[in-house]
Amino acid sequence: MSKHKHLFKTSKQDSKWRRSIRYLYIRFIRLQGDPIAIARGVAIGVFVGITPTIPLSTISAIVLAMALRGSKIAALLCTFAVSNPVTFIPQYYFSWKIGNFLTPSDLLWERISLEVDFIMQGASFSECLTAIGRLGYETIIGMVLGGCVLAAPFTVVSYFAALRFFKTLDEKRQERRMRKAQP
Repeated sequence: MSKHKHLFKTSKQDSKWRRSIRYLYIRFIRLQGDPIAIARGVAIGVFVGITPTIPLSTISAIVLAMALRGSKIAALLCTFAVSNPVTFIPQYYFSWKIGNFLTPSDLLWERISLEVDFIMQGASFSECLTAIGRLGYETIIGMVLGGCVLAAPFTVVSYFAALRFFKTLDEKRQERRMRKAQP
Protein backbone atom coordinates (compact mmCIF):
# COMPACT_ATOMS: atom_id res chain seq x y z
CA MET A 1 0.00 0.00 0.00
CA SER A 2 2.75 2.47 0.89
CA LYS A 3 4.23 1.83 -2.55
CA HIS A 4 1.19 3.55 -4.14
CA LYS A 5 0.67 6.16 -1.46
CA HIS A 6 1.79 8.93 -3.82
CA LEU A 7 -1.21 8.19 -6.03
CA PHE A 8 -3.56 9.40 -3.31
CA LYS A 9 -1.74 12.59 -2.43
CA THR A 10 -3.32 15.79 -3.59
CA SER A 11 -1.62 19.01 -4.45
CA LYS A 12 -2.30 22.19 -2.50
CA GLN A 13 -4.16 23.59 -5.50
CA ASP A 14 -6.33 20.45 -5.74
CA SER A 15 -7.03 20.66 -2.02
CA LYS A 16 -7.98 24.32 -2.37
CA TRP A 17 -10.44 23.48 -5.14
CA ARG A 18 -11.99 20.68 -3.10
CA ARG A 19 -12.44 22.99 -0.11
CA SER A 20 -14.01 25.64 -2.33
CA ILE A 21 -16.43 23.17 -3.90
CA ARG A 22 -17.34 21.71 -0.53
CA TYR A 23 -17.89 25.20 0.91
CA LEU A 24 -20.19 26.18 -1.98
CA TYR A 25 -22.09 22.90 -1.62
CA ILE A 26 -22.61 23.34 2.12
CA ARG A 27 -23.70 26.96 1.68
CA PHE A 28 -26.06 25.87 -1.06
CA ILE A 29 -27.85 23.11 0.87
CA ARG A 30 -28.11 25.32 3.94
CA LEU A 31 -30.02 28.01 2.06
CA GLN A 32 -33.34 28.66 3.73
CA GLY A 33 -36.39 30.51 2.57
CA ASP A 34 -39.06 30.19 -0.05
CA PRO A 35 -38.09 27.37 -2.46
CA ILE A 36 -39.44 29.40 -5.40
CA ALA A 37 -37.25 32.41 -4.55
CA ILE A 38 -34.22 30.17 -4.05
CA ALA A 39 -34.87 28.39 -7.37
CA ARG A 40 -35.21 31.78 -9.06
CA GLY A 41 -31.87 32.80 -7.55
CA VAL A 42 -30.25 29.57 -8.76
CA ALA A 43 -31.56 30.16 -12.28
CA ILE A 44 -30.31 33.75 -12.24
CA GLY A 45 -26.89 32.62 -11.02
CA VAL A 46 -26.63 29.96 -13.72
CA PHE A 47 -27.72 32.44 -16.39
CA VAL A 48 -25.27 35.14 -15.31
CA GLY A 49 -22.49 32.58 -14.75
CA ILE A 50 -22.79 31.24 -18.30
CA THR A 51 -23.03 34.61 -20.05
CA PRO A 52 -19.72 36.33 -20.83
CA THR A 53 -19.96 39.04 -18.17
CA ILE A 54 -16.87 38.33 -16.03
CA PRO A 55 -16.18 41.72 -14.50
CA LEU A 56 -19.88 42.50 -14.03
CA SER A 57 -21.22 39.06 -13.08
CA THR A 58 -21.53 39.68 -9.33
CA ILE A 59 -23.31 43.00 -9.81
CA SER A 60 -25.52 41.51 -12.55
CA ALA A 61 -26.52 38.55 -10.38
CA ILE A 62 -27.48 40.77 -7.43
CA VAL A 63 -29.41 43.28 -9.56
CA LEU A 64 -31.31 40.55 -11.42
CA ALA A 65 -32.05 38.68 -8.19
CA MET A 66 -33.46 41.85 -6.64
CA ALA A 67 -35.49 42.72 -9.75
CA LEU A 68 -36.88 39.18 -10.14
CA ARG A 69 -37.33 38.56 -6.41
CA GLY A 70 -34.87 35.69 -6.31
CA SER A 71 -32.48 34.70 -3.58
CA LYS A 72 -29.41 36.92 -3.86
CA ILE A 73 -27.26 34.40 -2.02
CA ALA A 74 -28.35 31.55 -4.30
CA ALA A 75 -27.67 33.74 -7.33
CA LEU A 76 -24.16 34.58 -6.12
CA LEU A 77 -23.33 31.00 -5.15
CA CYS A 78 -24.44 29.68 -8.52
CA THR A 79 -22.69 32.44 -10.43
CA PHE A 80 -19.40 31.53 -8.73
CA ALA A 81 -20.03 27.79 -9.14
CA VAL A 82 -20.81 28.06 -12.86
CA SER A 83 -18.31 30.76 -13.81
CA ASN A 84 -14.83 29.62 -12.86
CA PRO A 85 -11.42 29.15 -14.48
CA VAL A 86 -12.37 25.65 -15.65
CA THR A 87 -15.50 26.83 -17.48
CA PHE A 88 -14.47 30.27 -18.80
CA ILE A 89 -12.92 29.14 -22.07
CA PRO A 90 -15.71 26.73 -23.16
CA GLN A 91 -18.41 29.23 -22.17
CA TYR A 92 -16.76 32.07 -24.04
CA TYR A 93 -15.99 29.86 -27.02
CA PHE A 94 -19.59 28.68 -27.40
CA SER A 95 -20.90 32.20 -26.78
CA TRP A 96 -18.62 33.35 -29.60
CA LYS A 97 -19.76 30.53 -31.91
CA ILE A 98 -23.45 31.22 -31.30
CA GLY A 99 -22.94 35.00 -31.47
CA ASN A 100 -21.06 34.64 -34.74
CA PHE A 101 -23.96 32.63 -36.15
CA LEU A 102 -26.63 35.08 -34.96
CA THR A 103 -24.97 38.39 -35.84
CA PRO A 104 -23.70 39.68 -39.18
CA SER A 105 -20.24 40.41 -37.79
CA ASP A 106 -17.27 38.11 -38.24
CA LEU A 107 -15.74 37.77 -34.79
CA LEU A 108 -12.25 36.27 -34.56
CA TRP A 109 -11.70 33.75 -31.75
CA GLU A 110 -7.98 34.54 -31.55
CA ARG A 111 -8.77 38.14 -30.67
CA ILE A 112 -11.34 37.15 -28.05
CA SER A 113 -9.08 34.44 -26.63
CA LEU A 114 -6.24 36.92 -26.04
CA GLU A 115 -8.51 39.21 -24.01
CA VAL A 116 -10.02 36.30 -22.04
CA ASP A 117 -6.51 35.04 -21.22
CA PHE A 118 -5.54 38.53 -20.06
CA ILE A 119 -8.62 38.71 -17.81
CA MET A 120 -7.99 35.23 -16.39
CA GLN A 121 -4.44 36.21 -15.43
CA GLY A 122 -5.90 38.24 -12.57
CA ALA A 123 -6.57 41.58 -14.17
CA SER A 124 -8.12 44.28 -12.02
CA PHE A 125 -11.71 45.42 -12.57
CA SER A 126 -10.66 48.45 -14.62
CA GLU A 127 -8.21 46.35 -16.65
CA CYS A 128 -11.04 43.87 -17.36
CA LEU A 129 -13.29 46.64 -18.60
CA THR A 130 -10.48 48.00 -20.78
CA ALA A 131 -9.84 44.52 -22.22
CA ILE A 132 -13.53 44.09 -23.01
CA GLY A 133 -13.62 47.56 -24.55
CA ARG A 134 -10.77 46.60 -26.88
CA LEU A 135 -13.01 43.91 -28.37
CA GLY A 136 -15.41 46.52 -29.70
CA TYR A 137 -19.14 47.03 -29.56
CA GLU A 138 -19.99 44.46 -32.28
CA THR A 139 -18.01 41.73 -30.58
CA ILE A 140 -19.50 42.45 -27.17
CA ILE A 141 -23.07 42.38 -28.54
CA GLY A 142 -22.38 39.13 -30.40
CA MET A 143 -20.79 37.47 -27.38
CA VAL A 144 -23.54 38.56 -24.96
CA LEU A 145 -26.28 37.49 -27.38
CA GLY A 146 -24.56 34.15 -27.92
CA GLY A 147 -24.10 33.75 -24.16
CA CYS A 148 -27.78 34.45 -23.50
CA VAL A 149 -28.82 31.83 -26.06
CA LEU A 150 -26.30 29.37 -24.59
CA ALA A 151 -27.48 30.06 -21.03
CA ALA A 152 -31.23 29.83 -21.70
CA PRO A 153 -31.68 26.02 -21.59
CA PHE A 154 -29.36 25.67 -18.58
CA THR A 155 -31.31 28.40 -16.80
CA VAL A 156 -34.66 26.67 -17.31
CA VAL A 157 -33.34 23.25 -16.26
CA SER A 158 -31.58 24.68 -13.20
CA TYR A 159 -34.75 26.49 -12.09
CA PHE A 160 -36.90 23.37 -12.12
CA ALA A 161 -34.17 21.16 -10.63
CA ALA A 162 -33.55 23.66 -7.83
CA LEU A 163 -37.27 24.10 -7.21
CA ARG A 164 -37.73 20.36 -6.80
CA PHE A 165 -34.60 20.06 -4.66
CA PHE A 166 -35.52 22.89 -2.29
CA LYS A 167 -39.16 21.86 -2.01
CA THR A 168 -38.05 18.36 -1.02
CA LEU A 169 -35.47 19.77 1.37
CA ASP A 170 -38.09 22.09 2.90
CA GLU A 171 -40.50 19.17 3.38
CA LYS A 172 -37.80 17.12 5.11
CA ARG A 173 -36.95 20.05 7.38
CA GLN A 174 -40.63 20.46 8.30
CA GLU A 175 -40.96 16.72 9.03
CA ARG A 176 -37.88 16.90 11.26
CA ARG A 177 -39.34 19.87 13.14
CA MET A 178 -42.65 18.06 13.60
CA ARG A 179 -40.90 14.97 15.02
CA LYS A 180 -38.88 17.12 17.43
CA ALA A 181 -42.02 18.95 18.53
CA GLN A 182 -43.83 15.72 19.40
CA PRO A 183 -43.44 14.56 23.00
